[in-house]
Amino acid sequence: MPLTTTGEMFKKAYAGGYAVGAFNVNNMEIVQGITEAAQELRSPVILQVSAGARKYASHTYLMKLVEAAVAETDIPIALHLDHGADFDICKSCIDGGFTSVMIDGSHHGFAENIELTKKVVDYAHSKGVSVEGELGQLAGIEDAVNVSAENASYTQPGQVEEFVGKTGVDSLAIAIGTSHGAFKFKPGVEPQLRFDILEEVAGRLPGFPIVLHGASSVPREFIDEINQYGGVLPGAIGIPEEMLRRAAGSAVCKINIDSDIRMAMTAAIRKYLALNPDKFDPREYLKPARQAVKDMVAHKIRNVLGCEGKA
Repeated sequence: MPLTTTGEMFKKAYAGGYAVGAFNVNNMEIVQGITEAAQELRSPVILQVSAGARKYASHTYLMKLVEAAVAETDIPIALHLDHGADFDICKSCIDGGFTSVMIDGSHHGFAENIELTKKVVDYAHSKGVSVEGELGQLAGIEDAVNVSAENASYTQPGQVEEFVGKTGVDSLAIAIGTSHGAFKFKPGVEPQLRFDILEEVAGRLPGFPIVLHGASSVPREFIDEINQYGGVLPGAIGIPEEMLRRAAGSAVCKINIDSDIRMAMTAAIRKYLALNPDKFDPREYLKPARQAVKDMVAHKIRNVLGCEGKA
């Protein structure tokens, strides 16, 4: 099955009341873990690449890894650029075989965001590629994205119709209280998603796919394991999964997942090396790391996204 576009996935997701996971990829083991879980659970999946991943692994290597995943599976897979900063990087990915790109103009003013996003949309659509835009800014740090809590801003529902109408984007990332990176909440502070904003946006854009970034939600067992073998993570990280399940059952058709699989992978490597201090073969410690990625992705598909059996 060839790579598909996110547009095709989202039509089915919206109608079916589930979300598709967009998992960030950086190397072979991560690609394998994600796609093996999706294949076994018969789930569509989005493999997404950040600017940092392209610098680390190179566009060519990542494309070949994704091509291998497509050859090894028979599920719908889309290849997506995460947080494209400008037209040039979006164009490079479109020309290089991506089926979906995100242009993040959220750090610009509203009019400039529209202008930049429309430029990307016009080019992408001429090549049959889907485009995700963004309104509002999430706090947190992840690769090239760095927004302080003071500069974060919720999406203004009154702007969404004009933005979508003037740009022609295929999906829209909104800010309702999620945060990039392994966001660490203070003890006793319960994170809350602004479902009132989500509901108003969905009402203004009926049938239109919404995207959530920064949806880190690490299960307790992974936190405990990281801490047991040298980690220093607090007891609560991310948005409670029941909130994400609620979002996935509404207009949210794509949920980005990155920090969760990074921490699961790191925990597995730390554990292996702690228990086997005389070992040095990367194949040995990357094997449980790949399995940890697979287990985390399977957990998200089953317990958060609701996309099991939707391939």
